[in-house]
Amino acid sequence: MTGPAHNDHGSGSALRRSADPEQMEAVFAELAADLAPVYRRRDLRANGVLYLRGLLMPGVAGNCWSIAEAVGLDRPYRLHHLLERAHWEEDTARDVVRAFLTRHLGADGGVLIFDETGQAKRGTKTAAVGRQYSGTMGRVENVIVAVYTTYATKRGHALIDRDLYVQADWFDDPARMATAGFPEDHAFATKPALALAQAKRALAAGIRPQWATGDEVYGRSRELREFLEGTGIGYVFAVPANHQLTTSGGGRMRADQALHLVEPNGWNRHSCGAGAKGQRCYDWAWIATDHPRRWLLIRRSIADPNEIAYFYAYAPEGHPCPLTDLVKIAGMRWKVEDAFQDSKSTVSLDQTQVRRYRAWKRHVTMAMAALALLAVLASIDKTSHPAPILPDDPDQDPPADCGAIALTVPEAQRLFHLLTTRTCDLPPQAMSARIARHPNWSDWQRHHQARARWHHYRTRLAFDA
Repeated sequence: MTGPAHNDHGSGSALRRSADPEQMEAVFAELAADLAPVYRRRDLRANGVLYLRGLLMPGVAGNCWSIAEAVGLDRPYRLHHLLERAHWEEDTARDVVRAFLTRHLGADGGVLIFDETGQAKRGTKTAAVGRQYSGTMGRVENVIVAVYTTYATKRGHALIDRDLYVQADWFDDPARMATAGFPEDHAFATKPALALAQAKRALAAGIRPQWATGDEVYGRSRELREFLEGTGIGYVFAVPANHQLTTSGGGRMRADQALHLVEPNGWNRHSCGAGAKGQRCYDWAWIATDHPRRWLLIRRSIADPNEIAYFYAYAPEGHPCPLTDLVKIAGMRWKVEDAFQDSKSTVSLDQTQVRRYRAWKRHVTMAMAALALLAVLASIDKTSHPAPILPDDPDQDPPADCGAIALTVPEAQRLFHLLTTRTCDLPPQAMSARIARHPNWSDWQRHHQARARWHHYRTRLAFDA
């Protein structure tokens, strides 16, 4: 089956605006200009742009050899120098990426999402490597693990901060720490402590989130929860079954013991967000605690009622907060998984081959910059396209046009590469054909994906009924 030769869906003009090469280059130039003061010399600025361009090319591994080949360099040594020895401030670059993203996605009313991810490594010399549990692989492996913050708004989401988690045994060997490039004052910090530091940096940078969320690692941290409460930020954190709480009746108990307080009619079925094949619906209950603005949320699987999860929630004073709002924030935690998947599959977040601490920070920061660019390009399309039409009845007939799904980060990368890479080498006729063909094909494909989603949702409605 082939796509149409011309666009007849009505929203094609909107897509062509978001896939306009001049607009894409303008957004890239804006990011490059923001990053330019980070570098002290002109050649470093040029190398930084090349590195960023290489990460934005589909299928390019995140190492200097692959990136150098992709951007047309004879040797990778300029990029090696950029990561290992050049004088530039990677933490300042991180701050630039955060500011660029929030300028486009909005600094107010978003959600901070904390989580960690790992990268498998061999040997013992890579900074912070060690045998530890990796959620990515679901087992204990020789990995490096980093804590990230994802910032999400209605317009989109991407990574805004990163810190390498260093296990305590590393600090018992100062020589090993020095060899791996850690500064002398580098101190041990738990994963929640790293998340707390990232939250403080986000607020200091002018971000005014309304909510925060994360998994059990962060839900167990009293310090993180108290900081968020003190700054007027609500939260919905996953907590383990043994999380201790005091109910409104004064009883002290574990979260799984509080489950027995839920009456048979105390469960409410709500969706915590839309998935690819339907709404992610669960049965939910909430239990009041001894604090008027804190609750224990209990999530029960519809398919398997024995599958239970617990969340500890807080809403700031004066903020009306029905159960449905807390459920939606709990579902926002999946945004960080999307950010990890997109950053690993498109901009090589976890493919670095460097060993030293500062080189790792520099590569990851550049990957975050590339992801931020793609998230912004996708957000431009989202604001120019109406949401796809979804069914509300299992017996409903499909409409003639189901709309189009929003531009994804991988598709934004593909269009950016096709419409901006080496365009100066193409004759005008070929360039015009390229600009006309690829957005049109993407539009056609995304309309068909919206139709497939419509049928998936209708099937799910029939199943739930």
